[in-house]
Amino acid sequence: MKKSQIEELQAIFGTTNTLFEKEDMIAYSYDASHVEIEPEAVVFPSTTEQISQLMRFAYREHIPVTPRGQGSGLSGGSVPLKKGVVLVMDRMKRIIDFDPANRLITVEAGLTTADIDPIAAQAGLFYPPDPGSVGFSTIGGNVAENAGGLRGLKYGVTKDYVKMMKVVLPQGDIVILGNKCVKHVAGFNMEGIFVGSEGMLGIMTEVTLSLLPIPEHRESALAIFNSLDGAAKAVSAIIAAGVTPSTMEFMDNATINAIQNFKDCGLPRDAEAVLLIETDGEKNSAIAEMAKVEAEVRKNDIREFARAKSSEERDKMFAGRRVALNALASVRPNLILEDATVMRSKLPDMVRGITDIAKKYQLQVGIFGHAGDGNIHV
Repeated sequence: MKKSQIEELQAIFGTTNTLFEKEDMIAYSYDASHVEIEPEAVVFPSTTEQISQLMRFAYREHIPVTPRGQGSGLSGGSVPLKKGVVLVMDRMKRIIDFDPANRLITVEAGLTTADIDPIAAQAGLFYPPDPGSVGFSTIGGNVAENAGGLRGLKYGVTKDYVKMMKVVLPQGDIVILGNKCVKHVAGFNMEGIFVGSEGMLGIMTEVTLSLLPIPEHRESALAIFNSLDGAAKAVSAIIAAGVTPSTMEFMDNATINAIQNFKDCGLPRDAEAVLLIETDGEKNSAIAEMAKVEAEVRKNDIREFARAKSSEERDKMFAGRRVALNALASVRPNLILEDATVMRSKLPDMVRGITDIAKKYQLQVGIFGHAGDGNIHV
């Protein structure tokens, strides 16, 4: 990048918020994927207006701009494939507005996802999408990737909660997309186009999200299976029985043991597979749904069905799932993670196919993920 271009960036962001030395570029050359490309400069905005100035400058100079949250993405979305400028959003993390009467919250894109719930909980509300990176990923990154999470089976993914957003377009124009109203059907669904766009269409700086009431009651259980096939078939059986758990997570033996080596979460090392299952809602309804779940899983090569007797037991159960990726990464530093999604009825076939391929090529494979919506991490 030319000296004059660096100086223009410094004029917009200040010298302390503009990096261009090679040693500084390394930290912003990668995310949680295996892609690594160094940018030519890194800037840290604090306002939408600064980002607008940057985009006008970059558009004029034909310089690529790549937005970045915390770099936790697994698809290379925050890696500067064409070099240029990396725009780090993590200093823009204010809560702009909290509107409990309308169950809405407006936040800056750099806010950590987990920071929403403590605010929402003050009014008995919560934000349903909870990706595995919920403790450190940003809302902007979640919107850019259309993140889901453990509760996706019942509550959906990020796109289901985005109501409105402020966006800086490539030429520097600032636009408001969407509407806070419950019914908003006039014109194109422009905010929906930006969800999952990975920053390719513009830079989101503020997002208005819808919230839901915190469920009255939760029932949590760990189903322990003697076979992978039994666990996979149980998933289809539960859905076919008309039950929609809020969470239904799958882990195979390799994943279980990686987790236990990484952090003792009380998971059974000798189990071929486990399902972490949760139902929620009105108390009697949540209890009745879990009873239906238990009845179905007991038909599918199950060894034990253990219900959590306290919130502490529940948290310990789910702590293992939260660290699954980190645990597997600790086994081999060159971990490769792929997502595969199939119809839920085909889940047993997919699990069998993956294990057969792993045996054929002598690969060490861990299988885990959101079994309830047919999304498995391999």
